[in-house]
Amino acid sequence: MRRKLGFTLIEVLVALGLMALLGLMSWRGLDTLLRTREATQSRTDQVSLVQVSLGQWRADLNAQMALPGMLGDNSLMWNGSVLRILRRSTNPMADGGDAGMQVVAWTLREGFWRRWQSAPIENRTELEQAWLMADLWGQNPSTELLQQEVKLMPLSGWQLFYFRENAWTNPLSSSGAGTADKLLKSPDAVQLLYN
Repeated sequence: MRRKLGFTLIEVLVALGLMALLGLMSWRGLDTLLRTREATQSRTDQVSLVQVSLGQWRADLNAQMALPGMLGDNSLMWNGSVLRILRRSTNPMADGGDAGMQVVAWTLREGFWRRWQSAPIENRTELEQAWLMADLWGQNPSTELLQQEVKLMPLSGWQLFYFRENAWTNPLSSSGAGTADKLLKSPDAVQLLYN
């Protein structure tokens, strides 16, 4: 007798069942892989945003400059909601000359840390106007001022501490100084706590 070549119905059904099981396991694996990738990408984007925000914060503080006799000799002012900084501008002029100064401000509004910067400043009048505009932007911004801001990372709160007279203190406290001169002096360091 000659044996017939081919598969029995049971063999075909078992093979189809195994292929269906392998397909289901593969789909679950791919689904898990895609979800993990999306979560990782989202977390990477969040970390990148924090790094960029803190990098800009550090750059603003490092570029801070003092102008004796102006702004009360304080180029860093915290009023409890807005931090204003007088800093050297990083964008050179078109002719290659000194870019001058800028006023930048930081605040927390609507759950986001936000940064505002003025146009380059060339004289005392522009400096005083930009300093006032930065405070206005932090308190009650107009549409024009809102167009100059950058929305950074989400925050629920932030605190600042100044290092002055060999201690970390609240910027709004007198730090035991008792004199107006020490209150107006810029701190040696600034510490940021956020959540």
